[in-house]
Amino acid sequence: MSILVDESTSVIVQGITGREAVSFTRDMLDYGGRVVGGVTPGRGGRDVLGVPVYDSVRQITEKERVDASVLAVPAPFVRDAAFEAIEAGVPLLVIVTERVPRRDVVQVLELARLRGGRVIGPNTMGIISPGKTKVGSIGGPAEDTRKSFVPGPVGVVSRSGGMTTELANLLTQNGLGQSTAISMGGDPIVGSTFAELLPLWREDPDTKVLVLFCEPGGPLEAALAEQVRQSSNSLPIIAFIAGHFVSDMPGVRFGHAASIVEGKADTAAEKARIMREAGIVVADDFSQIPALVKRALGEA
Repeated sequence: MSILVDESTSVIVQGITGREAVSFTRDMLDYGGRVVGGVTPGRGGRDVLGVPVYDSVRQITEKERVDASVLAVPAPFVRDAAFEAIEAGVPLLVIVTERVPRRDVVQVLELARLRGGRVIGPNTMGIISPGKTKVGSIGGPAEDTRKSFVPGPVGVVSRSGGMTTELANLLTQNGLGQSTAISMGGDPIVGSTFAELLPLWREDPDTKVLVLFCEPGGPLEAALAEQVRQSSNSLPIIAFIAGHFVSDMPGVRFGHAASIVEGKADTAAEKARIMREAGIVVADDFSQIPALVKRALGEA
């Protein structure tokens, strides 16, 4: 099994006529994804790579089942595009756009909560269930995606889009396939955090261990640790936290807007301590992850 997406997931792309969207739409199709339509207001009636283009999301949902929408519109228009998809009944939004205004993100997340929807991102590369489908640009071209991501029992969640693929590739090279991999998003506010995604992994019978790529800055890791501490569920979790050598420098900004160290609690060292106290295994080095995963699976 997998979480959030599988081979039956019907996807639309908002902003499909943009250059980036055309590229990842091609990659999704080549990977076997079901892209049933795209939306660019004023360009309805055209097609992109054989995918019909509509003027609104509602025009698609009135005739097709839509399980997810990938939003690739300029940051000032993300709120309106997301509202349109949510109001049309799309249950999963994957927002690849970065640097969306925080107020807009908060409003999108609140509407999604009220309508029972879920948001991944902003600033995400998407989601993949290896061998089934991918939603967004995760993994790049289909040929490269198939090399990096293979089916297996390891769930992957990463705050870094690029490191989602690097982590999966490391696991794959060591004979460890993935159930689902999620690029959580690198902006300061994201729709689905480690803690919010954890219940989905725990309910998936095919996910036997969860691997996280974490970064300095923000409260996401601490929130996960608190949830794990209060739970009796035994899903093994292994984390790697980047930035140990420089994250003790207040005000340092890494590659993402969310990775700003504002105090001791935001440092990699403090996050590692808190997570270990909660029972999460923290790798000291990225290369240690496969061995720790195999140990959790009882293979070592």
